[in-house]
Amino acid sequence: MSKRLILIEKIFTVVSLLHYTGGPLAVILSGGASEGNNLVATPDYALIQFLFFINFSISFFLLVLRWKKTIKSLTQGKHITVLLGLCFVSLLWSAAPTVTLVRSVAILGTSLFGIYLATRYSLKEQLQLLAWTFGIVIVFSIIFIVFLPRYGLMSGLHTGKWRGIFAHKNVLGNLMVLSSMVFLLVALNERKYKILLWGGFASSTVILLQTKSSSSLIIFFIIMSVFLTIRSIRMPYVLTIPTLLLLALIGQILYLWLADNTTYLLSSIGKDTTLTGRVDLWPAVLDKIWQRPWLGYGYSGFWGGWDRESAYVWRVTGWTPPNSHNGFLDLWLDLGILGLLIYLLGFLASFLKSLVWVRISRTSISLWPVMYIIYFWLSNQTETTLLKQNEIYWLLYVTVIFSMAVSSNRLERNNLNYFK
Repeated sequence: MSKRLILIEKIFTVVSLLHYTGGPLAVILSGGASEGNNLVATPDYALIQFLFFINFSISFFLLVLRWKKTIKSLTQGKHITVLLGLCFVSLLWSAAPTVTLVRSVAILGTSLFGIYLATRYSLKEQLQLLAWTFGIVIVFSIIFIVFLPRYGLMSGLHTGKWRGIFAHKNVLGNLMVLSSMVFLLVALNERKYKILLWGGFASSTVILLQTKSSSSLIIFFIIMSVFLTIRSIRMPYVLTIPTLLLLALIGQILYLWLADNTTYLLSSIGKDTTLTGRVDLWPAVLDKIWQRPWLGYGYSGFWGGWDRESAYVWRVTGWTPPNSHNGFLDLWLDLGILGLLIYLLGFLASFLKSLVWVRISRTSISLWPVMYIIYFWLSNQTETTLLKQNEIYWLLYVTVIFSMAVSSNRLERNNLNYFK
């Protein structure tokens, strides 16, 4: 392949990744609307959907060009392949069949792009492309915040909070956690551009603080602690066990302290002990789950308005959440216990594989799978990104899982059978 075609393919990848982050079209097309502005008309996001369709089509074409590698990878990322199939099968019992069909196609397209990334680029190349993507996000977010505050800053309920090129501060906060992870790992691995890479890490952290997104801040500190813990696993065994025990002891002390000071801490960051309504929301969601526990309401068949099953939850809670604010509850709603078990078993297997990966590799890049898997788990405790179409979070989860499968094949060919 010529250098020009390789460059074009990388540009396509970075532009697509930027689009999957959700910026900047959503906030521009909404006219800079914020939560609490009482927006009457729903913005027209047809352009965004069209661009996703273009991405799906190109991704499918590029995968067909590498069809042998693609098929071999699909046989190893089994739990994701089965979940995608279950989304389409759930049309048979969906409470909203049309929505289920449309969004099943969308989640398939999102996953295809993730598989393309895994089969086309190495982990090192993936992180480099992500660093370019988040670098663009950082630069344009600062431009929006300084020169286009109507778009770059929140109004309404969160006046003055930074949101950059995104529709909500929490989106920017979550992405800056990811950005800090990417720049940290690439900076530790690369010999060139150290100043730029560490600058990216520092900028991500500063922007994260300015979003005032409490859940993102908590995840950031947990992920950084995980990073230190994972690095200790690479120590000689005589040092690994004492280090892990010490970290576990510190974690237990922090947990006990947090348990005694929960009310004070939440009030200090503008939250309450109901986690901004989630504690009231989750019991109402569980009420509906127990009505159809085994197969759920079909993929994306529950939430959607007063004429859908979500109406019960809205009436009980007194507000209109778009989802359960918990990825595992939403997966249970969509695909029942069957879908939830498939995901959890696959997640556990992937997590264990990522830990083995850390032990047998000495590069910082190899920390990415386990760190992202943990990040993905944590982010779904209070938000829904699990099996969510047209979003970077599920996209990267698919990429990480299939990347480990592709690299495992390479290791096996070199007679390093650690993954069997």
